[in-house]
Amino acid sequence: MNAASALRTLSRPQLNRSPILPFLIPSLARLAVPKLHQATITTSSLPPSTEAQPEALKTHSSAKRRRPLTKEQREFLDSALRVNQAGELAATLIYTAQTPPLARAHPSLLPLMQHMYVQEAGHFSTFNALLAKHRIRPTALTPVWTAAASFLGWSTALMGREAAMACTEAVETEIGGHYNGQVRVLLAWMEEMEEKGEEVGEEVTELVETLKRIRDEELEHLDTAVEGGAKTAEGYELLTGVIRGGCRGAIWLSERV
Repeated sequence: MNAASALRTLSRPQLNRSPILPFLIPSLARLAVPKLHQATITTSSLPPSTEAQPEALKTHSSAKRRRPLTKEQREFLDSALRVNQAGELAATLIYTAQTPPLARAHPSLLPLMQHMYVQEAGHFSTFNALLAKHRIRPTALTPVWTAAASFLGWSTALMGREAAMACTEAVETEIGGHYNGQVRVLLAWMEEMEEKGEEVGEEVTELVETLKRIRDEELEHLDTAVEGGAKTAEGYELLTGVIRGGCRGAIWLSERV
């Protein structure tokens, strides 16, 4: 079982533009972000038809009463969406910085880098819209993460293809687990509401499906990185350990600041 499969078993902000840097990558700057393909979403090793789901993901009952979210639940969603938006911003910047040196050294990698960038830009747009809809401020550390993500992408690309892939593997391992944690919390809320005979709002069920879809696309990137030679990078253990630790620290800070 690969790392992504293992993770799948766990089940006015002004930022509506993707942070592409046209002067760095003219070829990517001309790309329009298409609609992301609708792949079958799975969150365990079971086929989609047999995977257990709360009833709220299958149907909505207008006969049930709807209870507003508690203060703690609202605070959880605020911090979750804020850190998700920051993480997707960082992902787009990493690929923006990695693409020029990687494409020069390995022209065949350009389509892959474009594909992953386009997916990350779609995720970024999704969380921008959710922040604006729910009036959640972005993290105050956005300038710090912008600089850090750009440097991480550029430096790992200069270290070579394998180091760039190791960077992707490390980041997506942490992000995949992070999204899994959020999905588990939301599913627990839904089950509790159902047990009390309360209606689960469509916004919550839609958010769960959005998080699952984005998580699965992130784990697709993880698989791609491993297949691309991530584990053969020089100093792999040290490199991925440092990046994963940095990701955990960034998540912790962005949830709070």
